[in-house]
Amino acid sequence: MTTIDGFTLPGFEKVAEAFQHGFDEHGETGGAFAAYADGELVADLWGGDAGAGRAWRSDTVSLVFSGTKGLVAAVLALLQERGTIDLNAPVARYWPEFGREGKEDVTALQLLTHQARLPHLPTQDVTALYDPAAADRLAEEQAPAWDPRAEYMYSSVNWGFPLDGLARRTDGRSLREIFAAEFAAPLGLDLWIGVPPEVPDERIADLRAEDASLIADVDAASEPDPLRALVGNPVTGSAGPGIWNSRPFREAGFGSIGAIGTARSIARFYGALARGGEIDGVRVLAESTVDAARREVRAGTEPMWGTPMVYGAGFELTANFGPAADAFGHAGWAGTRHAAWPSLRTGFSYTTAALRDAPDHRAETVMAALHTALSGRTVG
Repeated sequence: MTTIDGFTLPGFEKVAEAFQHGFDEHGETGGAFAAYADGELVADLWGGDAGAGRAWRSDTVSLVFSGTKGLVAAVLALLQERGTIDLNAPVARYWPEFGREGKEDVTALQLLTHQARLPHLPTQDVTALYDPAAADRLAEEQAPAWDPRAEYMYSSVNWGFPLDGLARRTDGRSLREIFAAEFAAPLGLDLWIGVPPEVPDERIADLRAEDASLIADVDAASEPDPLRALVGNPVTGSAGPGIWNSRPFREAGFGSIGAIGTARSIARFYGALARGGEIDGVRVLAESTVDAARREVRAGTEPMWGTPMVYGAGFELTANFGPAADAFGHAGWAGTRHAAWPSLRTGFSYTTAALRDAPDHRAETVMAALHTALSGRTVG
């Protein structure tokens, strides 16, 4: 039996039991869970294997893939709040070169909600995207996908590059720099969009794909659906583990899939958003800004997966986040969940190094236990 470390406050013991259940019954091998309820850390749990024979520790950080998108959604909400950008304006207003190849009318809100018909990487050489200037040039030269299904197709990796270029041309800082200064520093978070050089690899969990289907290569020549062939990329292919666990990728800070941090820090971030943008007297967003960012913008069905996609301004508003009907946040590929429950003034995060294909009940079980524990608790 895997030994779980950390604590829960009285009344939240079932959350620890559910986290343990994930190891004992659902095959979890290494991960963490944390939750803040009305500004108080009520659960902080970790255990298992962080890779290379290392035990998961209190300060272990891990890549959360598309969990990054929730951090970026907050950054864009802040820029909107300050009048730096208008999410409904064409990106080309601020970055004229981006308007090439038929993208002159694409707005930041369309990028945030996966409606810009840019679900595909502009290059299969992921290392070329580590350089922001090179990524900008590729974004400028990229044409939207011709297939109408792409209008609401999830952009897993490409999503962050045009948003980063937009941030630098309006605010003067990259997404990673804005998040570090405006969210991570004031909230005291071990959470980065791309780890700083001083964070050693020994602190970072090595991710492992436990289902072969997760890292299947796409043969563009033989794939009968040209749109599926278009969106195949090395990150989700056999080269993936070598990319995710490499130092250059960890430091690159992709705005789509590059965030690395502790579950405790991600839960604190969402704990602030769940309270309207404030925690421990530190305000990072106006309450009206948070409300606007989590308001539904677009609902539909993802054409490749056949599953619902409901979005605010970059935040997912789906059933991925437990029983709370007003949940918003962003899931990460193959297992992680990170979200806020505003009605319960609670934020939480489940991180894991063991990537799984669906169905996957590890986070689901813990979220349900947390919701039950909160149901009799007075908040506000």
